[in-house]
Amino acid sequence: MPSPSAPDSSRRTVLATGSALSGVLLASGLTGQATAAERAEATALSADPWRTVLDDADLVWQRMPTAWYEGPFLGNGLLGSGIYAEPGAASTAVRFNVQHSEVQDHRPEFGSLFGLARLPIGHFTLEPVGAITGLDWRLSLHEAELTGTLTTERGTLALRALVHNDRSVLAVEVTASEGERGFRWVFHPADAISPRAGFKPLPDGYQGNPPAEVADHDGVAVSVQRLLAGGQHVTAWRERAGGRTRTLYVHVAHSYPQNTALDRALEAVRTAAQLPYSALAVAHRAWWHAFYRKSFLSLPDARIQRFYWIQLYKAASAARRDAPVMATSGPWLEPTPWPNTWWNLNAQLEYWLIHGSNHLELDAITRALSEFRDNLAKEVEPSYRADSLGIPRTTDPHLVNGAASALTGYGVGIPGQDPPTPEVGNLTWALHNVWLSYRHTMDESILRDVLFPLLRKAINYYLHFLEPGPDGKLHLPATFSPEYGGDSRDCNYDLMLLTWGCRTLLESAELLGIDDALAPRWREVLAKRAPYPTDANGFMIGADIPFAKSHRHYSHLLAVYPLYEVTGRTADEHALIETSLAHWVGFEGALQGYTFTGAASMSALLGKGEDALNYLGELMTRFIQPNTMYQESGPVIETPLSAAQSLHDMVCQSWGGVIRVFPALPAAWADLAVHNFRTQGAFLLSALRQGGTTRWVRLVSEAGAPCVVRHAIAGPVDVRDGQGRPLRHSDAGDGAIQVTLRKGESALITAKGDRPDLTVAPVRPNGDAPRWGLPLT
Repeated sequence: MPSPSAPDSSRRTVLATGSALSGVLLASGLTGQATAAERAEATALSADPWRTVLDDADLVWQRMPTAWYEGPFLGNGLLGSGIYAEPGAASTAVRFNVQHSEVQDHRPEFGSLFGLARLPIGHFTLEPVGAITGLDWRLSLHEAELTGTLTTERGTLALRALVHNDRSVLAVEVTASEGERGFRWVFHPADAISPRAGFKPLPDGYQGNPPAEVADHDGVAVSVQRLLAGGQHVTAWRERAGGRTRTLYVHVAHSYPQNTALDRALEAVRTAAQLPYSALAVAHRAWWHAFYRKSFLSLPDARIQRFYWIQLYKAASAARRDAPVMATSGPWLEPTPWPNTWWNLNAQLEYWLIHGSNHLELDAITRALSEFRDNLAKEVEPSYRADSLGIPRTTDPHLVNGAASALTGYGVGIPGQDPPTPEVGNLTWALHNVWLSYRHTMDESILRDVLFPLLRKAINYYLHFLEPGPDGKLHLPATFSPEYGGDSRDCNYDLMLLTWGCRTLLESAELLGIDDALAPRWREVLAKRAPYPTDANGFMIGADIPFAKSHRHYSHLLAVYPLYEVTGRTADEHALIETSLAHWVGFEGALQGYTFTGAASMSALLGKGEDALNYLGELMTRFIQPNTMYQESGPVIETPLSAAQSLHDMVCQSWGGVIRVFPALPAAWADLAVHNFRTQGAFLLSALRQGGTTRWVRLVSEAGAPCVVRHAIAGPVDVRDGQGRPLRHSDAGDGAIQVTLRKGESALITAKGDRPDLTVAPVRPNGDAPRWGLPLT
């Protein structure tokens, strides 16, 4: 670490190289009584802060996991494996689930949840010779790999397992002691029927697909699942043996309507099996190492810091730009009533964390909405398809809903009519995610080619139904607010999205230089639309329905979060947010995990870090499972991922053209380090907080966008460029400054006269905390 008296040039070098992260490790649980060996290890690890925080976040198992919510999980956005004891045979077998995000049925006449549902594939069981007596496993985030030992009455099985990032192969290497050389792998094909069949009655005429056919193809075993609609999915596997070590290689392929999956699966397994496990792991690990180094965050709450890095691992295991938009359980399909993609909250929340963490390579939403836009027209009633788009509550990866209603044949309802339920705002909300991707990159192609044309048609659907009332305001007929129940005129879910959409279209048209014929109409909506319905308890569901019962969803509060249309800029608006938030979470009974992530982010908007932390604490205590997964009636992964975004909102907010550094930190987080946090305007933020004081803030501009930053440094500041020279800036009010930065330029902000050490390193934890997983203690 440079000393406090080191020359400015050495400080600038630390930042200019892009490797500002080095320094002394403050390892979790490392006390003053640590041994010399422990201190030496800590010093060595401090050379790589990512390795430090990632190793500290590893999940461990010293007790056998018995369900998906407890066990290790591996994935690459396509192939996923959850690992836990075989139900009913915990002492004799370990299950390695094999599921794939592209494997689905293709019978749209039965709808998205039966006829287009994701289909279970099957699982392998690792069956030792002797009864299982213990285990010691570790899921390494840094390597994206499970390692450890299974102990039995006959010996041990040492294993290593990964789902290869590029090859999409599950590889499991097992080294057996002498008494366990006879262990075996057994594949169990699953019934190719929608998982919803275990929760809801089957539609008339629906039947499961025929049983899979297992065969051998020149030393490669295959399970071929023929689909009634045509096409197939195929699981192929083989073992490679060497001494007491055997390695299993598994690949899944899906094809529709062709039967090409078999040849692809065979080729993938044969190619992968030519490589020993260690060689196969090289490229896999390289991808993951590069992934993590795109950003860095360390805070003094060890439990939450570990949780955060696990969510980044989880997101990259479940998402890729070219993979299907995450279904409710990601690539890990388990028994669930929700075997597809949900668009009235789940998909949006699943992807929020990619922006601040600087991982736009995971953005499947922007890609999917663009690629399958033609299907969005088919989800509105035929007479509106020429100029409107919509997305229903659920779709398959191609954004197809199927037979949403036997009466209508389209998925998005018509305002004022029911059935189907007129849940109109889902596409506009999904496009808000696309807008976030634009704002965090300033990539004009996203704005021009995806956001503007799709949002124009999504908002146009609303415009068909807006009607002037006796009060001179424009009103919406009855629509549905997820998931409250009952339709209401002037539903806040839709009014809030309509307002954001019209404002965004006008701003986008100006940026793109488009003189759009609909612009006067958008302005009229902003000027004349009905006010958001409110009463003494804050925001209502709509003009006809007060908020009067426990409700997990914040559909009636979207203008507060995530749209930031209502932000508390006046005393009355601030009071409205506080009243609405307290009333919403004040009803126990139906609250769920994402209730508390939403409440945490709304509290962060108000600058209430203690409240935000308390809400995250409620989430952790009441809902988060041992491996950080989450469940309601079935497995869903949006809530833990959205908790990472709530943490982002406490650390940095950049809505409304202002970057707010450390806007809502609790007092206990006196030290905090962040590096390459991506903000709106395409800035990369690095900052350090020590002893409750912000020491420095650095911003790198990727696009030359206007830069206004509320830096959280008390008193006068110095602002310097990348060469250490004074940089002109102006007071923007409310603790903010404005700095002109061209593309590629940077600004370093410090207290006036201060020359702090610019090293960023993991911060010291406030106390010990148990690891995630199932440790003994």
